Parts: sequence; structure tokens; C-alpha cells
Amino acid sequence: MRQLIIIGSGPAGYTAAIYAARGGLNPLLIMSSVEAGGELMNTTDVENYPGFPEGVMGPDLMEKFRQQAERFGTEMVADDVVKLELEGDVKTVTVGNGDVHEALSVIFATGSAYRKLGVEGEERLSGYGISWCATCDGFFFRGKTIAVVGGGDSAMEEATFLTKFAEKVYLIHRSEELRASKAMQDRAKADPKIEFLFNKTVKEVYGAEQVTGLSLVDTIDGSESVLDVSGLFVAIGADPRTHLVHGQLDLTSAGTIAVEGRSSRTSLAGVFAAGDVIDPTYRQAVTAAGSGTVAALDAEHFLSSLPAALREQAAAPAEEVVPA
Repeated sequence: MRQLIIIGSGPAGYTAAIYAARGGLNPLLIMSSVEAGGELMNTTDVENYPGFPEGVMGPDLMEKFRQQAERFGTEMVADDVVKLELEGDVKTVTVGNGDVHEALSVIFATGSAYRKLGVEGEERLSGYGISWCATCDGFFFRGKTIAVVGGGDSAMEEATFLTKFAEKVYLIHRSEELRASKAMQDRAKADPKIEFLFNKTVKEVYGAEQVTGLSLVDTIDGSESVLDVSGLFVAIGADPRTHLVHGQLDLTSAGTIAVEGRSSRTSLAGVFAAGDVIDPTYRQAVTAAGSGTVAALDAEHFLSSLPAALREQAAAPAEEVVPA
């Protein structure tokens, strides 16, 4: 049995692991089998993370996080959590290969998932011209005309990045008021390859085997039009990944995990949450990392408050896996 299991490997999860490992908690970090590293794995230049005055590529930054966590003794498992049992003194975490890991405390730092438009053709053409990741798929649209849907920072970044490959990028937004920061707006508006289509929503994605166009609806007069594009990038936000704790932890009206004040303490003793899974507002790498710090320190304080007899049950890491 472990003292601590950390679920999630974005800035929050890795930072929690760094602090917990340095604190002697011998944490186990469950990374995910396909999404290790979080959203920054899909980000190009990160210009606003402290300590990198020239900027840093998102995947490179996350690799440094991982190396630092491993340096202090964090053990990592590249698998997906399929079941959690968080009640009681001992928490159990079941992963995809059937292994069951036990711990006295858990930090939940699973981040958020991309939202979908929910329109005709989206599911069918996903991967065939529809993408949620410009850095993953932008290369395939070299010299083509494409569209980005959204009005926040992520949409501006996606559109700007895609101009490296595409001949033209339409940025579609449902109103004339963008949510993006002024700096991100100014950068996108100054790019000659980007054309803004305000007061428009996507009704349908056309194409038999590949995206060939979009059906757009004007949000003011209801008129419809067709936009010929070869690709569509959806950047309309994300939802916290909380499905594993539904019915176990209290959630907020925004769907994030509820925590006590500025702490990471959830509605169950010994269970902590950090990063985008508790933050519907800021959702920045640096705030997620700070949140991971809070969670690790809260977990350490919780563990130190437990009866000595219970703490002694946390055996060496190699002994904590219970065969399925």
C-alpha cells in the first residue's frame, strides 16, 4: 500500500509528484496510456511560463516536469484509471490492465477534455479533416483552406499556428465579442491569412470521406451559407474530467471538483484535487502547477495527522499492487 497515488500527468499532477516525492511520500503517479503530459503536449510555443524567457515548446516543458518528478523518486505507470473507491481509510485505484493500487491518500489531477460542436458530420469526419489539435494535425493541411471555431485564447492560438501550413484560415465565432486576451486577439487579427467570420455557427460538416465544407448559420438573421474548407479545427473550450468521481466527490455548478477554500481538500478525507479539474476560470499551466503544489502539501499534512498504526500500513512500493 502507498501513502499517496496521483492521478494525472499534466502540470498539476507532475508538480504534485515533485513535491510529494521530495517530501518522502514515495508517490505513484498514474499517467494515462495515451494522454500523458496533459494539454501542453498539444501546444507549440509556451511564452508565459516563468523561467523560460525565450519560450519553450509544450512537450519539451512537460518532459522536464516528468524528469524532475522521476529524479526525486516518483514511480510512474502508463495506464488509465478505470475505477476508484475513495471511501474509507484505504483508497483503491484500478487501472486498465486490472492492477489495483492502494493508498492512504489520492490526488486527482485529470485535467479537462475538449468540447465538441455536436453537429451533423462531426463524429463521422473526426480524423478525416476535423481535429481538436492544430499541432498534431496542422501539417496535413499544407496549402489548404481551413476553419477554426472558437473565440478564446485557444482558438486564436490554433488559428495563428495553422497559418504556418494553411493558405487561408477562417476563424468562426458566434458573436462579435471574443473571449481571448487582447494580445492573442491582436496577433490573430494582424495575420493576413486569418479572416474572422463573426456571428456565425456551424450547422453541419460536409464531406463523404474528407471534409469539403461547412454549413454556417448567421446568429442574427438566421440565414445559411456554405463555406468551402478542407479542414475544421474545434477550439471551443474543455470540460473537467470528473466522470471517475461522480457520486463520490462533491462537484461545483461548473462541473469541477469542489474543494475547501484555497485548499485542495475535497468532500472526502484523504482525497485531494488539483489543476483544471478544480479550475473553470484560469486554466493556465502555471496556475495548475501551483495547484499541484497545494495538493501535495495538503496530502502531506493529512498523512502526518493519521495514527501511526495506519501510516505503518503503507508498505514498500513494490508490495502495493493487488493482482486482479
